[in-house]
Amino acid sequence: MTRSAFNLSQRFPGRRAFITGAASGLGLACAEILAREGWRLFLTDVDAVRLDLVAQSLARDGVEVGAAPCDVRDASALRAIVDAAAATAGGIDIAVHCAGVAAAGAFHHTTTEDWQWVFDINVHGVANACRAVIPHMANGRGGLIINIASAASFCTGPQMSIYNAAKAAVVALSETLMQEYASHDVQVVAAMPGFFRTRLIETARGSERTISSARKLVENSGIEAHEVAEAMLSAAARGRTHFTYPSKYAVLWWLKRAMPQQFQKLLPKILQRST
Repeated sequence: MTRSAFNLSQRFPGRRAFITGAASGLGLACAEILAREGWRLFLTDVDAVRLDLVAQSLARDGVEVGAAPCDVRDASALRAIVDAAAATAGGIDIAVHCAGVAAAGAFHHTTTEDWQWVFDINVHGVANACRAVIPHMANGRGGLIINIASAASFCTGPQMSIYNAAKAAVVALSETLMQEYASHDVQVVAAMPGFFRTRLIETARGSERTISSARKLVENSGIEAHEVAEAMLSAAARGRTHFTYPSKYAVLWWLKRAMPQQFQKLLPKILQRST
C-alpha cells in the first residue's frame, strides 16, 4: 500500500479508476499503485497485445480489471468504453489520461501530418477522454481527472515545437475544466513531469539525430515511471491542481510565469545543463 493510493481510497471509497495509455509507462504505473489498494480498474491502450498482458497480470493478483483496446482519437469508441465501465461499476471516481506520442525536429522541417498526428492523440485524445468521463462525475458524485501534459509545456526548448505546443494545449484545457467543473466537485490536475523513463521514444517521429538526443535525456533522467506516478497521485490526493516533477521543474514553472522574458533568455542555459 502506498500513501497516495490510501489517501485517494479514503476520498473515493468506490475505488473505480479509468486509465488511458495503461499498457506501459505512467499509465501502467498508476494502475499498479491503485491495484495494490484494491481499486477496480478499467484500462485502455492502442496496443491491444500489451494491454491484454497487463490485464492478465493484474487479474492473477486478484485485481478487478476490465481492459478494452482503443485509439483515443476515436471519440465514439472511447465514450462507449467509459459508459460501459461506469455502468458496470456504478460510476468512475478517477480518470488518468496518459495516452500520448511525440515528434521532434526543426520547425521548418515538420509536416502537416506530424502536427495532425500529435495533436489528434495528445490534445484531441485527452479532450475525448475528458468528455467521456465528465458526465459520470459532474452528476453530483464528483471525481478526479488527471491530464498528462509535460514540463515541455513551459520549458519550450528547440526541436520540439509540435510536442511543446500540444502539451501546452493540455495544460490550457485542464485549467479551463478546473473552472467549469469545480462547482460539480470535479478536481482536474494538469500534470507536467519532466523527462522520465518511458516507451514514448519508441514511437516518436523525427530525425535519427533528434530522436537519439531525446532518448539520451530519457535514459539519463534516472527517474522511473512508478516514482512519477506515486508523486503525482499523492499531489492529486492533496488537492493540487498543477503537478510538476522533479522539484526543479516547480521552480522553473514559477519562474516562467513570474518572469517570462527573463526565462526565455535563461532557457538555453537551463536546457544545456539538462543534457
